[in-house]
Amino acid sequence: MSFWNDPLKVAAGWLEGILTGWGMNAIAAHVLTVFLGVLILIVLLMVLDIFLVWIERKVVARFQDRLGPNRVGPFGLIQPFADIIKLIIKEDTTPANADKALYNLAPILSMMSVLILWAIVPLAPVMLGTDLNVGALFLIAAGAIGTLSIIMAGWGSNNKFALLGGFRQVAVMISFEVPMLTMLLIPTIFAGSMNMNAIINAQNVWYVWLSPLGALIFLIAAIAELGRSPFDLAEGESELVSGFNIEYSGMKFGMFYAGELLHAFTYGGFLAILFFGGYRFFGLEQVSPFLAILILILKAMFGYWVIMWVKYTMMRIRIDQMLSFNWKFLTPLSFALLLVTALMNALLSSAPTWLYVSGMILANILTGWIALEIARSATRQERERTEGIKQPAEVRH
Repeated sequence: MSFWNDPLKVAAGWLEGILTGWGMNAIAAHVLTVFLGVLILIVLLMVLDIFLVWIERKVVARFQDRLGPNRVGPFGLIQPFADIIKLIIKEDTTPANADKALYNLAPILSMMSVLILWAIVPLAPVMLGTDLNVGALFLIAAGAIGTLSIIMAGWGSNNKFALLGGFRQVAVMISFEVPMLTMLLIPTIFAGSMNMNAIINAQNVWYVWLSPLGALIFLIAAIAELGRSPFDLAEGESELVSGFNIEYSGMKFGMFYAGELLHAFTYGGFLAILFFGGYRFFGLEQVSPFLAILILILKAMFGYWVIMWVKYTMMRIRIDQMLSFNWKFLTPLSFALLLVTALMNALLSSAPTWLYVSGMILANILTGWIALEIARSATRQERERTEGIKQPAEVRH
């Protein structure tokens, strides 16, 4: 077997052969090989995370008509490394009355919650981590650990602003995980499996064409789950003075920041896997596993760019507006879309591809139009009711 056709299997077999040749037990050699593979993946993700800092600063600079980093190294590429050095040499403080175990564990969990998500990411047809048959559920379960780290940081800091930020994140977690989990069932219906690789291989037609509204709802729920603007309620500097991470300094703060960036890129990757075909692109993924990885990274970067676009364009909303938007609009819409998708899939399962795709698109357009009309009517009634209450007071004046 050629190294270029299946590099992981060839490299693992070569390393296990060397270790067993040195007298190591075959099981121990396999475990050590898997451990080294995981370690290499983590190192590559951390290097990617460093450059995500540079990319985000460059993108936001363009949005705000600035240049961004352009002094340290060519195009400012070495600026993130200077920032890392600065964070490392800064004083590491711990509040006197903090719960030290929770306080110190929170940034580690924040980073770990992102890294373990990559265990189920199919990088290429032959480069898989853990081929779980319930990968969609693992995405929700592992993502909740990041939310738990924010709650632990807020509680363990013994700071009221940090605690309020943690409580806000609980509200976000309970709210937006409902539509996110619901939207994960739509690719499951199309593919007939929760396995991430099976979902990719079933996308002869990208699922974004079959359920564009589902992709949009998943994106909105992912942004809320990430705690990025306009849903960055856990770290609202205008009212919480930085919120849950206010007591953190040095690399502990850096781990929260790095975890947020990598988390955003990771959700961009899952958006690509669930709705944009993952590593598939007109058969190019069959040429080389490395080309398949490049395709997946480019698609994930597009999702990450959209998340940045939203963050640096929209203002933060109030928590009551956020909860009303989720429970009164997004969650009912996601349930309705799931029912419509399941019904249309059953009715059109034996239809030609063009009819199946057209029917799904029309069903999405009709569902979204009805939802907007209902929301518009409810908004009009609420405005009339509010203006009717205020009218007597204005007449008296």
